[in-house]
Amino acid sequence: MLIIVKLYSRLRQGVSFNIAMKFLVFLFFFVLSVRAFAQDKSLEGIVFDKNTKERIAEVDIMNSTTGRSSYNSLKGEFKINAEIGDVLIFTKQNYRPDTIKVQDHTSLAIYMFRLSIQLREVSIHDSVLTPDEQLEATKNDYTKIYGSLAQRGLLSTSSDGVGISIDALYNIFSRSGRNAAHLRETIQQDYYQNVIDYRFNRALVTRVTGLKDAQLIDFMQKYRPGYFFVTTATDYEFITYIKSNYKRYLRRPKAYTLPALTK
Repeated sequence: MLIIVKLYSRLRQGVSFNIAMKFLVFLFFFVLSVRAFAQDKSLEGIVFDKNTKERIAEVDIMNSTTGRSSYNSLKGEFKINAEIGDVLIFTKQNYRPDTIKVQDHTSLAIYMFRLSIQLREVSIHDSVLTPDEQLEATKNDYTKIYGSLAQRGLLSTSSDGVGISIDALYNIFSRSGRNAAHLRETIQQDYYQNVIDYRFNRALVTRVTGLKDAQLIDFMQKYRPGYFFVTTATDYEFITYIKSNYKRYLRRPKAYTLPALTK
């Protein structure tokens, strides 16, 4: 304040009163804006699961002092405007709410307790079969549709020469033949999906992206590769495909989400 008085006295000596007053008004509002900007400080941190020590996403962080709230990122990181003395409340479904009072503006590590114990997913199989082995096992279970009912060629050859195949005619025009063809097509489509699942599996995608649980399922459903790419891409190309789509997923996590069903 003393500096402003000295400036005011000097300005009156060299310039007119109106100019001096305009300068002082400008200086006054400039000081107020600087102080307001200095008071608008942000607080950063990361939210973890207390038991697993894994990062938690989609946590609602509310400053109960100002009434403002925001969600943290997919990596569990958050940033919110808060002053010393403000009270922050962290809430998330299936977790116990956590409340802290801001002591300073150093980065925070918040650990939230899960209300229920989450069991790890365990898959039990009699044996681990490749897609080709599964297809062969299916063919053995449906020997009839891959035997006489699989004959579709009209021409048959024998020692007597070339003729028309009766089995082929029967399979084309009979209901059982058409049903067998439809079932074979379904089994073949299942085989294609098994090939995709065999390479585009959860273990690999988790190792490349770090995604888990609901986010992992969401990502794998939205960016599932095709059969041709899975069978022709090299390991490097396949990993690059997952990484590039993971970046797209982080930029737009809601992209390719199906709209809610209307009543």
